[in-house]
This record gives sequence, C-alpha cells and structure tokens, in this order.
Amino acid sequence: MKKLLFKMQNKCIIDVNNSINSGQVFLWKKNNSNWYGVNGQDILKITDSGKIKSYKNIRTDFFRKKDNIEEIIKSISKDPITKNAVKQYPGLRIFEQDPFQCLISFIVSSNSNIQKIKSSLEKLSRKFGIKTEFDNQEFFLFPKPENLAKASINEIKSCGTGYRANFIKDAANRVMLKKINLENLKEYSYQETKKEICQISGVGNKVADCIMLFSLNKLESFPLDRWMIRILEKYYSDKFQLETKTITEKQYEILHEKIVEHFGPFAGYAQQFLFKMERENYQKKWL
Repeated sequence: MKKLLFKMQNKCIIDVNNSINSGQVFLWKKNNSNWYGVNGQDILKITDSGKIKSYKNIRTDFFRKKDNIEEIIKSISKDPITKNAVKQYPGLRIFEQDPFQCLISFIVSSNSNIQKIKSSLEKLSRKFGIKTEFDNQEFFLFPKPENLAKASINEIKSCGTGYRANFIKDAANRVMLKKINLENLKEYSYQETKKEICQISGVGNKVADCIMLFSLNKLESFPLDRWMIRILEKYYSDKFQLETKTITEKQYEILHEKIVEHFGPFAGYAQQFLFKMERENYQKKWL
C-alpha cells in the first residue's frame, strides 16, 4: 500500500499513516487515500497530496511545522535503539491537537486499549457533539466543555466510559468554569503545567504527559505506560534502573529527570518513535 508521504518546508518527509497510527489520536478514519479527523470544533482532511483542509477554514500547525525535525532527530538519537526506531519510521511526527479533546481522550484512555478508546470517544461525540457534513460525509464535532459539564454521570457512562465518567465531568467543569485555561498552559513550564493538569480528577503522571506532549507544546514530556516501562526494562535497564513495573509518583519524577538527561529536551519525540516501534514489533492494532 502506498504510504501517504509528503515534504514540509524543512524538506523532511512526513509519514501521515504511521503518525496517525501511533497512539496520539483516535477520532480519525481513512477514506480511499484521504484521512479525516475530528480536531475539537473542526474536521481536518489530509489529501493524497499531503495538504490539510479544514472544515472551518482554520489555519492549523497540526504537523508542528515549527519544529526543526532534523535538529530533533539528531538530538534524540543518543543510542542504537532510538537510532533504529527513527530509521524504521523516519516520517513519524508528533501532532499538535485540540487541547480539550486531547484532555478527554487521554482520561478515557486510562486502563484501556485503542479500539475501546476510539469507540467511547465516538459515542461521546455522537451524543454530545454537533453533527456536521464535510466532503459528503457525516461527522460529529468533539463535545464542547459545557455540554459534557451539564451531562449526567449516567449519560456519560452510556458512552462506554465506565468509572472515567466522573473524571470527564470534572475536567469539563474545570474548563467551562475557567478553573484551568488549557491554551494558557502552552506558555507555562513543564512542571507548572503538570501541576495544573494533575489537579483534574483522573489525571496522573502518564495521562498528564500525554496531554502535554500532544497538545500543550511540552516536548520533554515522556508518557510512561506499561509499554514504555517494558521498553525501558528491555533496552535501557542499565541506564534507568527500574525496580518495579508500577512506579510511584516520586519514582516517576526521578525517572523522567533521568530520561530527559539522556534524550534531551525533545524526549517526547524519542518516546513516540520507541512506542511505535515496540507496538509494531508486537503487531498490535491501531485505528
């Protein structure tokens, strides 16, 4: 199958198929050679020529063209393992997503798998989002914070979210009441942002790091789930000295510091390459 590849201004190839199928996004589908995805209150279409079209004609840096990918790859390629991951998936990129959708998506992701996450988010969008049509296809925009905040716990649970329904409602309430301003957090430091994000029920270190990496410009974020812990144990046991598979908050903090010390300020990119490589090695399903 021909991959959807194209060149950006810095002359680096972007592999859209592998980037979308890397655990960053969930509300995307492929129609012929085009990808369509819900991004907050917009729908994005990536054409076979590699151009992004926005349903609302909103300019977006979804592919993070502002990042110097050549510098980033040079920075993170500190060892044979990461070099191999980059070599296998040279066009893999991190997206810059709608922050609220990203927040809810990774709350839903807790103790789940990609297929279940996708299903729950689709049901939430159908129930609480605005129905729209784009390119003769039906879509539902992602629910606005006020819609989820006003919903009952049972209504949210009916979308397959289980115990996470309470967390979703709490997050929506905080955003609606402006107790947390996601856009402003883009300008905060990593530690300041994590402190704010972790005040939301259901948001721990791993979920916070996902939200910060994929929507809040914190490229030093390095989400540590069971896959990444497996990778660190398998390839980096001499460097990071993991003692347990379940790490405490303090252990997470210490480990993150060691990871950033090793991979540098773009550690999140290293995480994405390693995560993609390992899941592909195990032939795990994506979207």
